[in-house]
Amino acid sequence: MKNEQKWYALKVFSGKEKKIKPYLELEIDKKGLKEYFTQILIPSEKVYEIRAGKKRTIERNFLPGYVLIQADLSHSELKNIVTTMPGVSSVLNNDSKVPIPLRQIEVNRILGKVDADEDDFEEKLETPFSVGEAVKIIDGPFNGFKSNIQNICEERKKLNVIVTIFGRDTPIELSYMQVEKLT
Repeated sequence: MKNEQKWYALKVFSGKEKKIKPYLELEIDKKGLKEYFTQILIPSEKVYEIRAGKKRTIERNFLPGYVLIQADLSHSELKNIVTTMPGVSSVLNNDSKVPIPLRQIEVNRILGKVDADEDDFEEKLETPFSVGEAVKIIDGPFNGFKSNIQNICEERKKLNVIVTIFGRDTPIELSYMQVEKLT
């Protein structure tokens, strides 16, 4: 039966993805349909953000409102469990009654992104700043200075700001971690 299992995307209420996963697993166990079902995946990534000058890690869904399942939905009872579950609005099906599985290239792209986040844990930081925004320098030799952002280099996670030193405007480059937003 496992060779019939394909990946499907469930449309779910946004923010309920983590509640649906254990509930779905419980229902499949209760009904004894484990042989038609392999796994549930909530596509997410780890992201760093800065709040109040502190760096913290958060896990963010990169496909909010979707849960991926690997299953054989040709089995009518399993299909019924999946489609009538609270919080699941539908199986992605291209406006037909029969659920359409994801293409393998789509699955590889999503799984590749998840695998890259787990294996190659690259430090990612959401860009919390915008050009022209007022910031306060909290680290380095210019600690305590206030400035406006002139340019943002997202690839290097750097900001270019202008600081007035002895009456002269001096451009400096700072990392995201060296500044905080002024409120």
